[in-house]
Amino acid sequence: MADTESRHWWFTGRRRILSSLIASLSLPGEARILEVGSGTGGNLEMLSRFGKVSSVEMDETARAIAAEKTGGAFDIRDGICPDNMPFEPDEKFDLICLFDVLEHIENDVGALASLRELLSNDGQVLVTVPAYKWLWSTHDQFLHHKRRYSSRELISKLDETGYRVAKVSYFNTFLLPLAAGARMIDKLAGRESASGTSVPGRLVNSILHNIFSFERFFLGWMSFPFGVSIVARFRLK
Repeated sequence: MADTESRHWWFTGRRRILSSLIASLSLPGEARILEVGSGTGGNLEMLSRFGKVSSVEMDETARAIAAEKTGGAFDIRDGICPDNMPFEPDEKFDLICLFDVLEHIENDVGALASLRELLSNDGQVLVTVPAYKWLWSTHDQFLHHKRRYSSRELISKLDETGYRVAKVSYFNTFLLPLAAGARMIDKLAGRESASGTSVPGRLVNSILHNIFSFERFFLGWMSFPFGVSIVARFRLK
């Protein structure tokens, strides 16, 4: 991940989409932002354009890589969501982000509930997750996913944990046929490793990035009815 997230079309395209969505939120000037599950730090620089960023990451190696490549510019804490979140009761955030993290957590409802204590009164949470159980494949096993979601299932869990949903949309819509085809080939071929995780050639990588990131021009004012992933924005009721 550390090697590919700065170049792979999926990571770069997702960052452009998320940056566009966050820019539309009218966050306070000194916004406090938390990324849960920051991995090797690929989103920290992007998030820092919108406020002061802290993060929590359970993996020691990932934390070390993130600190090294960002020059120690960010508060990256050791912790696990939901059982060991390393923050004091008075530490509140205006934006909490979980970018393709919730599907890795066994107790996803508990994780969502735990974030309530960290939100400021007007705070918001921005989450992305993989969509559709029928897309489950070696790719998910390779990435240690626990589940994939439907928009209805995600909304139900947000309602159960006391949130008011501001937006839910599928995304990575234009490339859904390509993704579904790749997952089907993996299944039929009985592959033990997932296709599409390495960085493709420069031209292909650029084309896929542009197709994927182009969705940012739509997500600000509409919701897609289908896609490889789901994005949700919500706040306390």
